[in-house]
Amino acid sequence: MSLQPKLQLTFDDWLEGERASLEGRSEYLDGEVFAMTGASVEHNAIVVNIASELRTQMKGRPCQVYANDLKVRIRPADAGKYPDLIALCGEHQFQDGRRDVLLNPSLIVEVLSDSTEAYDRGKKFAIYRQIPSLREYLLVSQHQVQVELFSRGDDGRWTLSDYSALTDSVPLPSVGCTLSLAEVYDKVDLKPA
Repeated sequence: MSLQPKLQLTFDDWLEGERASLEGRSEYLDGEVFAMTGASVEHNAIVVNIASELRTQMKGRPCQVYANDLKVRIRPADAGKYPDLIALCGEHQFQDGRRDVLLNPSLIVEVLSDSTEAYDRGKKFAIYRQIPSLREYLLVSQHQVQVELFSRGDDGRWTLSDYSALTDSVPLPSVGCTLSLAEVYDKVDLKPA
């Protein structure tokens, strides 16, 4: 029995395919491509709520929030990802003139799903930590009021702050915003996993 070799792509090959694709999205990691699945109503509501809150607070400032379709390039990990939300203040750095692959996010938000939670907490976070500009990584549950904020200190160490009450607010100093959990979970039908 012989094993078939895995098809290895370069980041540029993957990016060309992503840009040309009319079907689904995929993520890239060190030569391998992984298909992405669709998201639930709750997942989408949370993404919209957070994006709306951040956008409102960013008005009049050189800050921007992007949802779902903007890719992030993590060069040290040879990876390309589609975070649920990306935010930054100041100058944007892009992969190329297409301006669809961001290199320098300050904040990345992932809404946890049953199928990706372990990956988002583990390997994906390890990959994201290799982005020099990243200051905050926010994990948001779609099944209960639960938000975890990982913040990078000046010494490069990551610390965790946990929020689990609708009266809580999450400070996001990297983008000069604060998220109210009541707003994050507004109109979200929380159902246990």
